Amino acid sequence: MHDLAPIARFGGLVASDLRDVTSDPAALESSGFWAVSADFEGRLVCARFGSVRTEAVPAPVPGAWHGPAAGDWTSSLDRAAYIAGVRRIREYIAAGEVYQANLCRVLTAPLPDPDAADVDALTALLARGNPAPYAGTIRLPAHGVEIATASPELFLKRDGRTVESGPIKGTGRTEGDLLEKDHAENVMIVDLVRNDLGRVCATGSVTVPDLCVVEKHPGLVHLVSTVRGELAEGAGWPGLLGAAFPPGSVTGAPKSSALRIIEELETAPRGPYCGGIGWVDADRRTASLAVGIRTFWVDRTGPAPVLRFGTGAGITWGSDPEREWDETELKASRLLAVASGDHETTGRTA
Repeated sequence: MHDLAPIARFGGLVASDLRDVTSDPAALESSGFWAVSADFEGRLVCARFGSVRTEAVPAPVPGAWHGPAAGDWTSSLDRAAYIAGVRRIREYIAAGEVYQANLCRVLTAPLPDPDAADVDALTALLARGNPAPYAGTIRLPAHGVEIATASPELFLKRDGRTVESGPIKGTGRTEGDLLEKDHAENVMIVDLVRNDLGRVCATGSVTVPDLCVVEKHPGLVHLVSTVRGELAEGAGWPGLLGAAFPPGSVTGAPKSSALRIIEELETAPRGPYCGGIGWVDADRRTASLAVGIRTFWVDRTGPAPVLRFGTGAGITWGSDPEREWDETELKASRLLAVASGDHETTGRTA
């Protein structure tokens, strides 16, 4: 059986010596350093570690990660089903039921050597082939959490009572690819995140310091905004996660309508993809949780262990169905090449 030691790795920190695991978000207000994984469907795993040290992500070790071949992946929605889903969402928008909804698909591939599959070795490959500001590992095999993320998106940052979110909406290969639709989409989600944070923040404290800033990432660019607020008296992690989860940028607006449409059109659970992944330092009252995009996870619940990866796009009235499918391909291609090992061995940039 898989017997790698539990660890978490984020932002130059490595946590080891697992002390306890809980699904109660109130524990994040107690003490210690916690790794946090919140599935899109609501499953929460909080793991407290006894040891935290500073350590850079190690260089990839040749042969340490055995990934699926690029052609081994299957998609929960094929091209035709995805395009039909985009058209259906546009019908809902025309009917006034939703302004925007995120449509995602989950890619799955068998692991060539499941017993040796170490998500931390995959993280090392991702750090070289697709560096990201919120990259990390959570490896808790006994608790069904084995995640390697290269997320570019901040879900929730906390420093004392100050909380911040950095929603991404709008993706292209270059800045010239970004359309008016992308800006409109970003502004809609900023309004949604402002409302979410406003439910747990002091009245009048929620601001938008940055709106639609262009950020460059490997192989693509994003439009990113910043929403900030001060937690109201008595509000903590249970209220904050209750108000903000799941992240607005990967659901849609209004969130309740978007979630109903996602439930109707998507055929596979998202799991850690589009959830929240990161760390909470309860002693220092600081935290950083990423939106679980550009994220791989090992799923050992079925007859054979598999590697999963999610990709999606925000759909608005201005969406072109073929272009939205292409955006999901763009977001996945580089990452799948890295995870296969092709990117490292052949220099492909996908």
